[in-house]
Amino acid sequence: GGNYAEKIAEDYEIRKYLNNRLAKASLSRIVIERTLKLITVTIYAARPGFIIGKGGTEVDKLKEELKKVTSKEVQINIYEVKRPELDANIVADSIARQIEGRVSYRRAIKMAVANTMRVGAEGIKIQISGRVGGAEMARNEMFKEGRTPLHTFRADIDYALAVAHTKVGTLGIKVWICKGERYGKQDLTPAALSAANAQAAGQNRGGRGDRRPRRDGDRRPRRGDNQK
Repeated sequence: GGNYAEKIAEDYEIRKYLNNRLAKASLSRIVIERTLKLITVTIYAARPGFIIGKGGTEVDKLKEELKKVTSKEVQINIYEVKRPELDANIVADSIARQIEGRVSYRRAIKMAVANTMRVGAEGIKIQISGRVGGAEMARNEMFKEGRTPLHTFRADIDYALAVAHTKVGTLGIKVWICKGERYGKQDLTPAALSAANAQAAGQNRGGRGDRRPRRDGDRRPRRGDNQK
């Protein structure tokens, strides 16, 4: 409708507020849905207990705070991210927070790479950019393990960017995690079989398969050759 821009701005304010307020909850993503009178905010986090609090006190507080931000009724749903090591947002944010806490960037990144590969990722790539290690000149540094193919749609790649604010400036942390392929062998097999069956059926209909030349010099009679 006409107030689309207002909703975009409101969504931005909600996300900004939650990311600041729940920085210690290891947020993965925030989904905002709307009806006429209600805003439903779904939060995916590695530490949902931090958001809920004892007996749900924290989540009730959060609802009231979001009401003030939006001037509407707010419903909050919270889901736990079971394997945070495979979530690029959580990994990137964790590295950024460690660097801000003066942990060596190499140590933080190498630990993240090891943890992600340990839980079964096919590969991980992390790039850090800026005045890395307090250097005079900005540069990029890359850390890789396993495979992270970015040239195919089949690869299930999770990507995120986080920013670490340090005394010498800001550092950008990009994370790519390859969880495997979106269509594994088991998923492809039925499709492959049906495609093969369709091709066979096409070849058996009135010689439609004759378009492809045979390697044996056409010694075998084609279907329909004797029906002239």
